[in-house]
Amino acid sequence: MIRPAQKCDLPAIEAVYAVARGYMARTGNPSQWGNIYPKHDLLVSDIEKGELFVCEEEGVIRGVFAFIVGDDPTYAYIEDGKWPHDKPYGTIHRIASDGQTKGIFTKCFAYALSQMDEIRIDTHHDNKTMQHVVEKHGFKRCGIIYVQDGSPRIAYQYSKENP
Repeated sequence: MIRPAQKCDLPAIEAVYAVARGYMARTGNPSQWGNIYPKHDLLVSDIEKGELFVCEEEGVIRGVFAFIVGDDPTYAYIEDGKWPHDKPYGTIHRIASDGQTKGIFTKCFAYALSQMDEIRIDTHHDNKTMQHVVEKHGFKRCGIIYVQDGSPRIAYQYSKENP
């Protein structure tokens, strides 16, 4: 079940992110989130804006992601490629799993697609797991974008029209 996150979920959400950071470090991607991302204040802000969601299984939070509808400022400039069009889109950010349940990305992606026909996502060049998962789900690599701290990310887009 996917539902909006609540402030009372924060301890469980932060535990999921801790597991995800550990997995990322063990699989050759220690720098994308480091030891503290996403910070508590960002998660609270996401919850207050209604943009943070949890994936529950039998009442236990197994996954978390931000889903933001509308223009993402970090996607305004893209190099080494281009966006396929300028249709309205939603963006999946900060997706993570506790590693106990398979298919968390599939469930979160299905939720996002129920909201928008165009979905964007980006990931670090060292995040081979995420690159594999998004490509397996039909996302097309569009180019390189730069996040707020200036570091590059591989940018992808999924279109219901052209899966």
